[in-house]
Amino acid sequence: MLALLAESAVATLSFPPLSGRVVDAADVIPAATRATLDQKLKDLEDKSGIQLVVATVKSLDGADIETYANELFRTWKLGEKVKNNGVLLLVAPTERKVRIEVGYGLEGTLTDAISKLIIVNAIAPRFKAGDYGGGIERGVEDIVTTLSTDSGEWEKRPQLRAEDHSLLQNFITPLILIPIFLFVFFSIRRNLATPGARQLVRRGNSTVFIPVSTPWGSSTWGGSSSGSFSSGGDFSGGGGSSGGGGASGSW
Repeated sequence: MLALLAESAVATLSFPPLSGRVVDAADVIPAATRATLDQKLKDLEDKSGIQLVVATVKSLDGADIETYANELFRTWKLGEKVKNNGVLLLVAPTERKVRIEVGYGLEGTLTDAISKLIIVNAIAPRFKAGDYGGGIERGVEDIVTTLSTDSGEWEKRPQLRAEDHSLLQNFITPLILIPIFLFVFFSIRRNLATPGARQLVRRGNSTVFIPVSTPWGSSTWGGSSSGSFSSGGDFSGGGGSSGGGGASGSW
């Protein structure tokens, strides 16, 4: 009987369509912040395959936020089907509730405890001040930082902030890029010195250089994106699921 009642309650829930990485159905996020968030979420997805989506809703339709978030996550099928690497940051301004819902595959990294810390330290204080855009943006920064940092560091340092991680990245990134640049430079130079590595084509009075091969075995210089959830401007979930991992809060 209780199971039937639960199924009936879920059936009455209404969800906004998954129109992008930021779904602001409650209209509480400034346009400039939405654009910034969308780019951050796209960068995360392109680099790691993790699909993090932000959603605000006008109402939870009488449900608790845990139930609503889990059903919304499953309806949108966030993350890849095999990896279940999706995350949902859900905000319900009317009920003054917020939740971070985590896919099965990320529960060991974005743990319940860390999700709670992010809500308490980064999101809720700004929501209390009426700064929904700032709270969501800071929450997203901390989620992304967590997914890019050893979770043990967060457990040892509850006050770890996104800025700390950014400073570390600013120091380490050049050290990583220098050897990569040197490798690419000398590889291209070696290829140019190899017979058959290039073709010269006469076009009018000018000579055009056409690369035939590169160190990566491609005939073009362009890169490829690792994102797998959007195509031709469309956006959708990849078939992932969640078992209720994450944390909730209020303000």
